Amino acid sequence: MASSIAGCDRPARSRWLRVRWALLTTAQGRDRGMSTAEYAVGTIAACAFAALLFKVVTSPEVQQLITGLINRALSVAG
Repeated sequence: MASSIAGCDRPARSRWLRVRWALLTTAQGRDRGMSTAEYAVGTIAACAFAALLFKVVTSPEVQQLITGLINRALSVAG
């Protein structure tokens, strides 16, 4: 009698494991994350956003608003 593992003979179990592994790897392999080109585009977009944010925050108008806000907060607290 052939040896049985978990109610199946070895060839059937081996075949089932191969099919299961193939299904799992192909399902996960479709979208595994960003490619190198997507990383490059994402990095450029992040740098552009950081430069824009830096320009806005360092503008005189925004600095005056922030200074006024801090002064009001300190005058209310003290």
